[in-house]
This record gives sequence, C-alpha cells and structure tokens, in this order.
Amino acid sequence: ENLVQRGSHHFVIGSHCLLKRGGIFMKTVFMFSGQGAQYAGMGKDLYDNYAVAKEVFDRADEVLGYSIKDICFSDEEKLGLTEFTQPAILTMSIAAMKVMQENGINADMTAGLSLGEYSALVASGAMKFEEAVALVQKRGKFMAEAVPNGKGGMFAIIGLDTELVEKSCEEAVKEIGGVAVPANYNAPGQIVIGGDAATVEKAAEIAKEKGAKMAVKLKVSGPFHTSLLQPAADKLLPELEKMNIGKMEIPVYTNVTAETLKNESEIVPTLAKQVVSPVRWEHIIKNMYDAGADTFIELGPGKTLCGFVKRTVKGVVNVNVEDTASLEKALKKIRE
Repeated sequence: ENLVQRGSHHFVIGSHCLLKRGGIFMKTVFMFSGQGAQYAGMGKDLYDNYAVAKEVFDRADEVLGYSIKDICFSDEEKLGLTEFTQPAILTMSIAAMKVMQENGINADMTAGLSLGEYSALVASGAMKFEEAVALVQKRGKFMAEAVPNGKGGMFAIIGLDTELVEKSCEEAVKEIGGVAVPANYNAPGQIVIGGDAATVEKAAEIAKEKGAKMAVKLKVSGPFHTSLLQPAADKLLPELEKMNIGKMEIPVYTNVTAETLKNESEIVPTLAKQVVSPVRWEHIIKNMYDAGADTFIELGPGKTLCGFVKRTVKGVVNVNVEDTASLEKALKKIRE
C-alpha cells in the first residue's frame, strides 16, 4: 500500500489503483448520472463503436422485453417517461463503464446521483445488471404514480447558503402548510427543494427574497426525495427484497448518508429510504475527496455531475464519458 500526501492529510491507497501521476498513486471514482440527464441519441455512438457497449444494450432489451436502445437512440417522448428514463440511463451508464474498463480504467470507489446509485451498485458487483435494469423500470413507475401530476413540484435554488434554503422551506411550511424540503444538496450554492406544489413555490419565493440568484422550476413528474414519495418507497421495498445482492468489491457512497455502505445488508433498506430522503451529493464528493479520490469520471449521459464536482472540490481530474469523443478526451486527461 502507498501513502499519498495532500496538504496535511495522508491517505492509504488500496490495491485497485493502477494509475499513477507524477509518481503518486491516485484513487479513481466512477460516478453515475441521475434522471434528467437523458437525451435522444444517447449511447448510440457507444453502441455502434464498442462491442462491450452493444452487449449491454442487447442484454437490456432481452430483460425488458422491448427495445431500450430504440428509446435511447430516437424516442424522445418515451425517454421522458420516468419508467423508461430510468432503465435507459442505467443501461447507457453501464455501457460507458464497460468501455472505460476495456480501456484499463477501473474504480476504487463509486457513487451515483439518485437513480445513478443503482448503476454504482452494479459497478461495485453488489447488483447484477440484468436485475438492476428490470428493478429501476419498476422504481420509475412507482415514483411516477406516487404523486398525481401537478400536485408536487421541485425548484433548483441557485446562489444561496444551505441554511437559508432550509429556512425558506421551514417558513413556507409554517405559512401555508404542506411539504417543502431540500431534496438534493448538489453542490455549494445549488440545492433542489421539493414538496407540495404551492408550498414549494412559496419556499422558492422566500429563497429569492433571502438573496437566491435564481429559483428555477424543474420539469419533473414528481417531488422526488421527499416524504410525498412514501407510496413509491412502500412498493419498492418488496421488489428490492427479491434482489440477489452480491459482495461489494469497491466502496459505494450512498445518497442517504453520504457515507459508504458498511455491508451488503444495508443495501436494500438504504435504497428504500433513498426515495424519500434528500440526496447528499455535495457531501459524497467531499467524503470521496477526503478518502483520497483525485480522479472523478462521470459515466452516462451529460456532464452534470462533473459540474457539481467542479463547484465542490479543486485540483482534481474531472471528466465525463458518453461517446467516443468524450472517451478519448477523458483517457488523454487521465493518462497525462
């Protein structure tokens, strides 16, 4: 094992790591996109150019009983429906991971934003891809059904301290009742709030009064990661309990606590809780960095998570992989 010094900290680097920069071993993170990152055409380049990626899409089609690749590549309407969005993103993310691994890049730790946590569990070896892709389709369906359309809402609050965002939610609840809570702690100065439509709108107004630069209403089908999603969590738990959970080969940082899952028995209850708990992404990034991570690789559509990393920690390699062009760019940067 090797020790790395960063500032006054020392980190023990595990045996997974094969990469080296300036004579120093480093720790690599695979991080996986969440819902909202999807776009028509995603994954097509990987499918056309890499046999390992093609195999992932083909396996997903077999498991699901319909063509997820057709939805990813060209069906924008279906791609926007939560029950299709979730298996589509997971499939594309794992395809990107397989291409990365084929190029000799492996992770020392992993995490995913909301839905992305399922991809992270596949990456760790705790979940089989085939089981995960079928499960997240059900998860998407349960989440979409939990709150009738228009009853809930979510806003991204930009440029306001965490404490003031939390206060804005509390004040809105006090004033008009209902639910308004932080749902995603994405990065410093970027928090998503969710809850009952009127209450969360009020909280967004209050946040603006308190000095938020922006309060942007999100186009989502429900107030994810709030107590209003409890019906989805209740339906999801029995499905999770049917999963064949394997051994985690690398640490998985979970949205619920921002810490690593201590053992496999925590996976099922944590994933059920995740649906109704805030996503602590900013804290996950900080905890991974403190554990020695200095290479963050976002696998899946878009580069939203790279943006959050950039706002949260400095001096790290921060790349995304979603097609051949981004793959080549990422490999170049990692191997510099």
